[in-house]
Amino acid sequence: MHALRKNRPLRRIVLASAATVSGMVLLLSLKPHESPGITVSASSPAPSSSASASPGGPGGSSGSGGSKGSSGSSSTGTRTATGDTVQTRWGPVQVRITVKGGKLTEVTAVTYPTENPRDQEINSYAIPQLRREALAAQSADIDTVSGATYTSEGYRQSLQSALDSVGV
Repeated sequence: MHALRKNRPLRRIVLASAATVSGMVLLLSLKPHESPGITVSASSPAPSSSASASPGGPGGSSGSGGSKGSSGSSSTGTRTATGDTVQTRWGPVQVRITVKGGKLTEVTAVTYPTENPRDQEINSYAIPQLRREALAAQSADIDTVSGATYTSEGYRQSLQSALDSVGV
């Protein structure tokens, strides 16, 4: 006769309880899947503060897809560019920059994950920190924000594509 059947019922209860607790922990740790086709825009595209507009119009890109856009005047004027949309594990990230006189003067996260309260909480502190780092570094060579690894990587990649499009 098997040892768990008659001699040790307490062992069977402990094993069943441990299996139930383990199963519940695994189920509660899962995050619902997000649809890749949904993009959430943090702000509507704003016109550039440039004095002269290119034929594509101020702002360049509409902020969707993987497109890049730029507008502006000469290398000493104001130029605006929108980086590629980078798909991360938790959603798309896209950045728009403004360069004035060869210096990065503004960085705006156009699109980033805001699908659920946890995304909103993380990105409410991560996005401003990434912006400050980018303006201080004047490049895409910025540190990852703790707790927002995927957003940080997407931000860095989109920022680099925008910098490349304006030639900085």
